[in-house]
Amino acid sequence: MSATVTAFSAVPIVSAPDEIRVMVVDDAAVVRSLLTRWIEETPGLRLVASLKNGREAVEQLDHARPDVVVLDVEMPELDGISTLPKLLQRRRDLSVIMASALTRDHAEVTLRALALGAADYIPKPAAEGGMMTSASFQRELIEKIRALGARRKTKRPLAPPFARPAVNPALRRLGGNIQRTVKWRTASAESDQSEFKLRPFSQMPPRVLLIGASTGGPQALTRLITRLDAVTESAPILITQHMPATFTTILAEHLTRAGGKPVREGVDGEPVLAGHVYLAPGGRHMKVARRDGTAIIVLDDGAPVHYCKPSVDPLFASAAEVWGPWILALILTGMGSDGTDGAAVIADAGGSVIAQDEATSVVWGMPGHATAAGVCSAVLPLDQIAPKVSRLFLGARS
Repeated sequence: MSATVTAFSAVPIVSAPDEIRVMVVDDAAVVRSLLTRWIEETPGLRLVASLKNGREAVEQLDHARPDVVVLDVEMPELDGISTLPKLLQRRRDLSVIMASALTRDHAEVTLRALALGAADYIPKPAAEGGMMTSASFQRELIEKIRALGARRKTKRPLAPPFARPAVNPALRRLGGNIQRTVKWRTASAESDQSEFKLRPFSQMPPRVLLIGASTGGPQALTRLITRLDAVTESAPILITQHMPATFTTILAEHLTRAGGKPVREGVDGEPVLAGHVYLAPGGRHMKVARRDGTAIIVLDDGAPVHYCKPSVDPLFASAAEVWGPWILALILTGMGSDGTDGAAVIADAGGSVIAQDEATSVVWGMPGHATAAGVCSAVLPLDQIAPKVSRLFLGARS
């Protein structure tokens, strides 16, 4: 692997066509060294620049030509939030991952960066020493770089073509519903079509809306929540977004401002009421249960599911036991497969699931897995989801 690029050269940095080119921007030399080593040790990734502030990143952008930039929030000379628009102004298709400390101030800045066009974020361990020993931080960072870099390598503006595996027989639980086959046009070629199984929508009008999201979720939730007035007035909405503590608090405040309706983190034991929006708090799984005939929030401090805490699957699976066919669930953009198992339980119980489509997803992992598993009733662009949800809550059956 080539040496780290830290100074401008007139000769462009050359890499193999399928390599993902990565720029690291962080004022801490120890952090730069650590991220450099992880990237250089990972097959398929190529470090093209390791820089100490945003000014250097802007100056070297055209020379280094990165696919992905890991950008620290707080730096001298030019910080991350000031650097981001300058980078995106010159390279609109650039994928930027904001590296943020687990503090309220940094969480607020990170959400602002996502609104300005950052593709994702990664929370940094509390101390540099913790970063060096954090296998989960390394795994999460490399996964994000790979997923966003693969998207950048495709010709589509968003999301790489999803490798559609054979449906796990354990997930193909039809529950008496007859599946219908539809043709779905893939990204690779107009003539290349793959078959997906879509289930009929429930004949029961939904009484609760569940939402699961990960990478790209804050941006998608912000757009969605502003268009769900018909739902927020008449039904509860429960959301699991992969985020750490503090970040979910800020996200709830952000969604409240965006949608004009209160969004807050769920509290253990509180009743689930129509007209309320509940967000899973970071570091706890949010489930639901029925107590004395009333649906309540249950916060679970159990082990991560799919490396995530909160995870979407516990919410979906527990809700299926409480509301059954009266559930409408959305699986939005995100890496991995979280939500598919829970969506299968919802579909088995007679409820309905809508997945965000590939073209509008930042990463088509979670919705792609659910689609491939045959547990969805529709796969829609983000801007079509809210109108569809509103029609279903108003009585439409398809």
